[in-house]
Amino acid sequence: MQRICDFIAKWMGVLVLLVAAVSIIVPKSLTWVGTWVINPMLGIIMFGMGLTLTANDFRIILRRPIDILIGCLTQFTVMPLLAWGLTWAFSLPQELAIGVILVGCCPGGTASNVITYLAKGDLALSVGMTAASTLLAPLLTPLLVWWLAGTMVDVDTVGMLLSILCVVILPIVCGLLCQSFIPKMTQRVTPYLPAFSSIAIALTVGIVVAHNADRLLTAGLIVVLVVILHNLLGLGVGYLVGRLLRLQRPKCVALSIEVGMQNSGLATSLAVLHFAAFPLATIPGAVFSVWHNISGAIVARISSATLSKKIETK
Repeated sequence: MQRICDFIAKWMGVLVLLVAAVSIIVPKSLTWVGTWVINPMLGIIMFGMGLTLTANDFRIILRRPIDILIGCLTQFTVMPLLAWGLTWAFSLPQELAIGVILVGCCPGGTASNVITYLAKGDLALSVGMTAASTLLAPLLTPLLVWWLAGTMVDVDTVGMLLSILCVVILPIVCGLLCQSFIPKMTQRVTPYLPAFSSIAIALTVGIVVAHNADRLLTAGLIVVLVVILHNLLGLGVGYLVGRLLRLQRPKCVALSIEVGMQNSGLATSLAVLHFAAFPLATIPGAVFSVWHNISGAIVARISSATLSKKIETK
């Protein structure tokens, strides 16, 4: 069973891509599942994150405040501004623009920690950044969305704050409490969580894609292009910021991946909850979920191979 779970977690990007492809070709395979399940599924993923976090992960924020500050500032400036810039540059329709901005304003994704580990980056910094940006998300995400998309549509900042608290923060806190009160059970479950989260992410993407298959095929190319550019520019700018600040290579790698990989599941959830009048707003988050796992795996392989070559030459 453990080998199967490891295999699923390792090939998460491929799994997400396959589910998305099936959802486009045969939408009926998942349209019978209501979009209402997206929020509970995201909550379960966040609960799993809470089960894997430890007190030490939060201590990193206090032990390395400068590194975490650099990371969070980059996270909540680069990705939102890139999102806004791309929607302007490509003259995206309002619905798609809202979705892209939502992705840009969300915190780092949990998959970034796995990718950073595989890329031989600073894993502690990655985990600390994910924890810090997630804790800041209830305040910063609604405010950033209001700032960047408020001229296009009414943004319920208070409602978004409460949604993030319920769907993200509360499940994480529950996971942390489980660690404290039922540690033995938590230890038994933890090895299977990456695979479970991978399946949940794939199903979430599949449900969104299936319900919007026709719209995605109509506006698919431009959305895919913008999402790819958003992710790649985020990865590149994140690494460049680290280099300009003369950070060590592992820190640069962690910063790059943490900035470039967003919690796109949260973006999709917020689109469903607060922008139901704009169905296409869910599409960028779904596409980002597929693409950033693929690009992350590529970055991890390249980074790991580059480091190995440097060690060999020494």
